[in-house]
Amino acid sequence: MEYRFTKDNFGAEVENSNIPVLIDFYADWCGPCKMMGPVVAELAEEYDGKIKVGKINIDEEPELAQKYGVMSIPYFAFIKDGKLVADELGAVSKARLENKIQGLA
Repeated sequence: MEYRFTKDNFGAEVENSNIPVLIDFYADWCGPCKMMGPVVAELAEEYDGKIKVGKINIDEEPELAQKYGVMSIPYFAFIKDGKLVADELGAVSKARLENKIQGLA
């Protein structure tokens, strides 16, 4: 299941999550973000129950993008126990994201 994180649910779904979280910071106008969309959806399905995979639209949630210092997108933040533990910038391979996911376990 792919989540949609907003400032309204961020505390409950991300900061207080009992499993690790992968956040995809994106925008609708971003070509590389669109390219990563299917990859993120696959990860959400494959790791359902093990990690939460969700998206934050930086145009709709600028406060959350600012909180994580997002300057370029796509930007992937890996959160564990409410803290940023790893990140990845740009359109990257699924294997590269999976390597970071394995490091969260």
